Amino acid sequence: MTGPAVATGRWDVVVVGGGVAGLLVAWEAAAAGRRTLLLEAGSRLGGAVTAHRVGGLAVDAGADSYALTRPAVTLLIADLALDDAVVAPNPVGAWVRHRAGAAPLPANGLLGIPSRPWTADVRRVIGLAGAARASLDRVLPAGTAMGPRATLGSAVRGRLGSRVLERLVRPVAGGVYSADPSTLEMDTVTPGLRAAVAGTGSLSAGAGRIRGAAGRSGSAVAGLHGGMNTLTDALTRAATAAGAELRTGAAVRAVRRDAAGWVVDLGSTTIAAAAVVLAVPGGTADGLLAGLVPDEARAGVAAASTPVRLATLVVRAPELHRAPRGTGVLVAPGVTGVRAKALTHATAKWSWLAERAGSGVHVLRLSYGRDEGQCSAGSGGPDLPDPADLPALALADAADLLGVPLRPGQVLDTAVVTWESVLPAPRVGQRAAVARLRAALAALGPEHPLAVTGTFVAGTGLAATVADARETARRLLDPTPAVDAPGPAADQVDTRPAG
Repeated sequence: MTGPAVATGRWDVVVVGGGVAGLLVAWEAAAAGRRTLLLEAGSRLGGAVTAHRVGGLAVDAGADSYALTRPAVTLLIADLALDDAVVAPNPVGAWVRHRAGAAPLPANGLLGIPSRPWTADVRRVIGLAGAARASLDRVLPAGTAMGPRATLGSAVRGRLGSRVLERLVRPVAGGVYSADPSTLEMDTVTPGLRAAVAGTGSLSAGAGRIRGAAGRSGSAVAGLHGGMNTLTDALTRAATAAGAELRTGAAVRAVRRDAAGWVVDLGSTTIAAAAVVLAVPGGTADGLLAGLVPDEARAGVAAASTPVRLATLVVRAPELHRAPRGTGVLVAPGVTGVRAKALTHATAKWSWLAERAGSGVHVLRLSYGRDEGQCSAGSGGPDLPDPADLPALALADAADLLGVPLRPGQVLDTAVVTWESVLPAPRVGQRAAVARLRAALAALGPEHPLAVTGTFVAGTGLAATVADARETARRLLDPTPAVDAPGPAADQVDTRPAG
C-alpha cells in the first residue's frame, strides 16, 4: 500500500481556509512575490461574507456591513479600488425590543453602552430610574468594576446598572456575538475601552470617545453596493491576479513538520510548503495544531461559538415602505412571543437593494441562536429553531417585531442558512490565550513560520478580522518587528442589527 502522492513543486506559502482572512493573506503573499496556494475545504470562498439568491435577488447570506470606528476595512476597500461602491445605511437607525416595549436604539452607543445616559433617546429605553442609576458612572472611581477579569456585562452592570445591561447591552451583544455579555471578555470585544475609561473617568464617556461623533445607532457602519459579498469577489480577483492559486473542496487533514519546512496533508495528496497560515475556525485550528505546539499553548484559544440560523424572507408588503422599525430590531433575552434575536429590514437599510427589489417588495432577515445563558426556553443549549419550522416562525416574528400583519400569501421566497462557527464568544482569558499561542508558534522559528488568523484569534467583525489578517501577512513577509504596527485587537466589532 503506497502513501499519499506528493504534489509537485514547493509552495512558499500555503494558506488553509478561504474566508476573508485567508483570501487577504493569500493576496498579500502573492503580491509580494511568494508562490502561494490557498486551500478551502468548502465549495465556495468568503466564509460568512458570501451571497445567496432569494426571490431573484442576490443578497448577503452573512455579514452585510462593516464598522467605521476603525479604518481596517476602509483601507482594504481603497486598496481594492472599491471606494465608489461604498454605501451608507439609511440613517433612521435600528430599534430595540425589550420586556417593557420597543424604542429606537439611542445614538452614539458602543455595543449598547450609551455615551450620554441622560439624553431623551436613552431615557425612552431605560426610564428615569435607569438613567439616574447610569449617571452614577460619572462619579464612580475610574477603576470601579474594571478589574483585570472584568467582562462586558460586569463592567456595564457595575458602572451603569442593570437596566442599561438588560435593555441595551444584552440585545446588542446578542446580535453581534450570540452571547451573554456577562461571559464576554471586555478587553477583547471592546479593545481600547479600558484605556478610554481611565482617560475619561467613566464608562459612558469612554464609549463615546471610541464611538466618536457618529449618528444614530447602526449608522457607524457602511456597506457595499451589491452587498458585502462583493468584497469576497474583489479579494478573489485580486489574489488570482497576483498569482495565488485558490482551490476549493480541499480539506486539510493534518500539518506536519519536516526538515524542509511543512507538509500539508489532504489525504489523497500532500503539499510541501515553506510557510503555513491557518485561517480556519478555532476548533479546526486546534486540531491541526495538536502535536505542533504544547497543549497549554492551545488551551482556551478556541472560544465557544454559538450556531446562528438566518431566515431571509422576500415579501410583497407595501405597508413596510415606511420602515416602521427603522433598519431593524434587536431583541433582548426574555421577550415573550418572539424567538428571533434580531431582525434586519434589509430593503429599509440599503437603498440599492430596495431599488433592485422593486415597488412594494421587501427583504427581511431574522437571526436565531443565543448561547445557553440567554435561552428563554432554559434548555441548556442554543435557542435554535428547527429549519423545518422556518420560515413560518420567521414570518410570525417579523409581523410581531415590525407591528405590521404579514400573511403567508405575501411571501415570495425564503431561504435559511446556518453558520456554525462564525461568531466566537471570547471568554475571560481569551486575549492572554491568543498571546500564548502566538508566542508558541513564534518559538518554532522564523525560517519556516506557522501562523494563525481569523475570527477565533481576531474577534468578531470584519474590522477585527481584516486588521489581524493584514498584521499576520506583514509578520509572515517581514518578521522584523514593526515599531508602530497596530495590534490585531485595535479594530472595533460591527454592531449591525442582524448579527
